[in-house]
Amino acid sequence: MDMQLSSILLSVLTLVCVTVALKLLNWVWFRPKKLENFLRKQGLSGNSYRLLIGDMKDFIQVMRAEQPKAINLSDNISSHILPYYHHIIHKYSTNSFIWFGTSPRLNIADPKLIKEILMKPGVFHKPVPDPIGATIAGGLLFLEDEKWTKHRKIVNPAFHLEKLKTMLSAMFLSCSNMIDKWETLVSSSGYNKSQEIDVWPYLEDLSGDVISRTAFGISHEQGRTIFQLQKEQVKLVLQLLQYSFIPGWRYFPTKANKRMKEISNEIHSLLKGIINHREKSMGIGQSPGDDLLGILMESNYREIQEYGNKNVGMSIEDVIEECKLFYFAGSETTSNLLVWTMVLLSKHQEWQTRAREEILQFFGKKEPTFDGLNRLKIVTMILQEVLRLYPPAALILRSPTKTVKLGDMVLQRGVELSLLIGLVHHDPKIWGDDVNEFKPERFSEGILNATKAQSSSSFIPFSLGPRICIGQNFAMIEAKMTLTMILQNFSFELSSSYLHAPFPIISLQPQHGAPLILHKL
Repeated sequence: MDMQLSSILLSVLTLVCVTVALKLLNWVWFRPKKLENFLRKQGLSGNSYRLLIGDMKDFIQVMRAEQPKAINLSDNISSHILPYYHHIIHKYSTNSFIWFGTSPRLNIADPKLIKEILMKPGVFHKPVPDPIGATIAGGLLFLEDEKWTKHRKIVNPAFHLEKLKTMLSAMFLSCSNMIDKWETLVSSSGYNKSQEIDVWPYLEDLSGDVISRTAFGISHEQGRTIFQLQKEQVKLVLQLLQYSFIPGWRYFPTKANKRMKEISNEIHSLLKGIINHREKSMGIGQSPGDDLLGILMESNYREIQEYGNKNVGMSIEDVIEECKLFYFAGSETTSNLLVWTMVLLSKHQEWQTRAREEILQFFGKKEPTFDGLNRLKIVTMILQEVLRLYPPAALILRSPTKTVKLGDMVLQRGVELSLLIGLVHHDPKIWGDDVNEFKPERFSEGILNATKAQSSSSFIPFSLGPRICIGQNFAMIEAKMTLTMILQNFSFELSSSYLHAPFPIISLQPQHGAPLILHKL
């Protein structure tokens, strides 16, 4: 009897081991090779699949080699910020793919295909898992289907233009504080009223201060702590990215993983404390407030009241995730837009002068108004051209949820798609032979008429379709407010110490800062 039981247990154990082994083999070899053959039969090219790592070793080597380089302001930055994609496309053409571990990623640089993908969020999801992104940002950015629809409906009121108007005074206060700091530094330089200042850390702090005030109102000091912690997380990402294709990598007890988890827990605790305090205030009849958190919580409360069911609203954990996204997207996007705008206006003084003249015509030295900011045509053209040349996200990732036809291709589940925004924005076939030049006049007749193809899908700094960035109006108003106040008070030029080294560390950042010579007006 014992021998029979032992025999059964051995058979079960053997069956389990064989099943696990087959699944493992399928994951690391059979499935990738099947997908590779499927893609090659459709005329798509790429390196042959290499067990487990795919192209990741080459990818990381190319990135590390390219990252330290400084380039000219007039260079096409797409080959610098997307070096391995550029290498593969140069080697195999645009109909190509790379291997991100065991998954093939198809290169998509055709605006029509990008539009088709982004207009069908139910068919093309974000690849999972993405633990780095979800840890730092969370919220709408990583939700899909019904949950995304529910959250978008609840979050949307926080970004209505009427609500943004109420946040303008907080933006003005943050900008005034930064301007005061710069004036103090310039005054300390003596009689010439000029000073070299690395504006990048100030612009980072500004965007963090703005999102802190507009998201949490009187709790903005706690908000600034969250902002500083997220900045540290971003720096850890590059250390972790090289291992992200290995299953379970984030559970390894490395120093970077441990610190990432510590920061995540600290941010979670801070946000939960702020939200709980706001809930208690609402419970005793106080207003939730006009900040982003208050509007979000009020919208959530109304949704629950309308349907009489807590399940239709967001939990505290959901609200925490949305707050994380407020912080990350709100601060990263605007600070990057502002720093590249200042760099390019330092190089192109004629556009700096034109922007200042427009601003002084509308506002003089007075506080900017919401309606006035929205009527600034030259400033808007400048910001749009900066977003074309330096898009906040150089690529967007998607993956089909089922077998689907895309253009002339058929895609199976397991194939991922790299939507190469950086290449589209620098494609001479779309923008003309002057594609690398800073020419805001492209946008003088609007986005649709800015390209040779007259297609709005060729300009996608905030994505496209139903999942277009919910905070784009917030970012643009903040950028216009800040640029207006800077140009009211200073002129600026590039310092001789400036090194042009844009590189995507999650978002497109100046690796060596942005030292400019500021002159007090």
